Amino acid sequence: MFPQGGPGLALLLLRLSVAAVLIVSAWSRSGVTSLAFAGCLLISISLCLGFLTPILSVIALGFAVLNLVSGPHTGHVIYVFAILDAAALVLLGPGAYSIDAKLFGRQVTVFPPSSDRNHA
Repeated sequence: MFPQGGPGLALLLLRLSVAAVLIVSAWSRSGVTSLAFAGCLLISISLCLGFLTPILSVIALGFAVLNLVSGPHTGHVIYVFAILDAAALVLLGPGAYSIDAKLFGRQVTVFPPSSDRNHA
């Protein structure tokens, strides 16, 4: 679930890519308020660190879809790639080099032996 090595590094780069496109698209939109830009900045920083990656990737995906369908833009291809990158990040997860890996990493669940066994 949290791959290390090359795949973990690739997921880190994917998180950085989704965060960068989110910031650039929020910066370039003229109708975005400073509060909305601050929210996008917080989401981007959290994505870079790998905190709540699946949830924030869905939000980034929604923002990219909103940018794609709203108004005439010259860079529609960028938003298509942003949608694909965010969808891949939702499905793949954050990777080993993330806060999520530290919080929800490999855990072993040990069930205590049952005390109410009937011996026949």
